[in-house]
Amino acid sequence: MNKWITGGLFTFCLLSGAFSAYAQNDQRVRFGVKGGVNLANLYIDEVTDEKAKAGLHAGLWMKAPIGEFFAIQPELIWSSKGSKIGEYKNIPFTQDGQVRFNLNYVDLPVLASLTLGPVSIQAGPYVSYLINANVKNLKEDLSTGAAKDLDKTDFNAVDYGLAGGLALDIKGFQLGARYNYGLREIGKSDVAGQITKNAKNSVAQVFVGVGF
Repeated sequence: MNKWITGGLFTFCLLSGAFSAYAQNDQRVRFGVKGGVNLANLYIDEVTDEKAKAGLHAGLWMKAPIGEFFAIQPELIWSSKGSKIGEYKNIPFTQDGQVRFNLNYVDLPVLASLTLGPVSIQAGPYVSYLINANVKNLKEDLSTGAAKDLDKTDFNAVDYGLAGGLALDIKGFQLGARYNYGLREIGKSDVAGQITKNAKNSVAQVFVGVGF
């Protein structure tokens, strides 16, 4: 029994010391790089089979403390978004196989960060700019009947929404998860508007960041 008590006390002391060290007020402005994995979806209306699309994101971040527990963290991130559609309910858009929405954005989130020991709660708005888009395996263009792949001109160039998540944040090292919820419909042209009814970007992210 004594060894369990001794081990427990030792573990408690280690954790207490670690928490105290991480809880020290670090007022440095930090810059860093980050990257990770996306799991994106569009939640398109009139779809019977939609699967999340895996992708990547990478970019730069800055964390500027404005108090003992609060900081502002803007980021500039390239992010791969989209979805995979197996079948539409009433519109014969698909060829055999999936319609793949490949949308690449530059995201600019500006997050408020609440620091509770080594954990940061991050939340705030973001705005995105569409770099390129490619939608493959459409059956036909509704107006001409010809095969068609959509591109950037068929989608709204600017997107915006809300982001929030948690991060283990230890003096510049960040390991966390975040959810980005788009507030603007992505489709612009007639065809894109019809095949992306009410679709908005939805992206879950897991990331690692290193600050300096």
